[in-house]
Amino acid sequence: MTRFGIIGAGHIGSTLARGLVDRGHDVVISNSRGPASLQELVAELGEHAQAGTVTDAATRGEVVIVTVPLKAYQEVPVAPLVGKIVLDTNNYYWERDGRIAALEEKTTTTSGMLQEHLPESKVVKAFNHIMSGQILTDGSPAGTPGRRALATSSDHADAVAFVTALYDEFGFDTVNAGPLSESWRVERDQPAYVVRQDRDELEANLARATR
Repeated sequence: MTRFGIIGAGHIGSTLARGLVDRGHDVVISNSRGPASLQELVAELGEHAQAGTVTDAATRGEVVIVTVPLKAYQEVPVAPLVGKIVLDTNNYYWERDGRIAALEEKTTTTSGMLQEHLPESKVVKAFNHIMSGQILTDGSPAGTPGRRALATSSDHADAVAFVTALYDEFGFDTVNAGPLSESWRVERDQPAYVVRQDRDELEANLARATR
């Protein structure tokens, strides 16, 4: 079992926390408002969950999930995440995040920005193109016909392998979209974004993506 740090306790963060503790993992969950604001959530999640500061989650997590608004990605602590696999669920919503020139000009990706901020971490895209309400409901056993697939992307093979195993725990097949430079293929407004698709359909949607 893995101890996960979760930075961000919104819809995705709290849903993943619930799914992780249900699978026997430990979580340290945090948000920008502090541990006191998360006491009701961790009480509901049970003994495998603890609330902490953002630094606590980053430090104590063996693997860390970053699920904050993209505009706040530079507030993620760097030093505690050195050498760790960091799952990035972030998406760019200019209406919320403001216009980000490098993304508007398509010279980087959302996960590429986080990797640049965390140069000694192993950033991997995960759970960014599924609605939070479907994370715990759409999974099915391996081998199920039409099993839903999710994409991942990283410059680190061990991070891809970790997410592949984690997706399977949650009941999803995996398609590797390649390095972070290709992770735009599963970002907002692309064919693979927040639609239900099996492995073959996801591979086709990734191939159809255009910038």
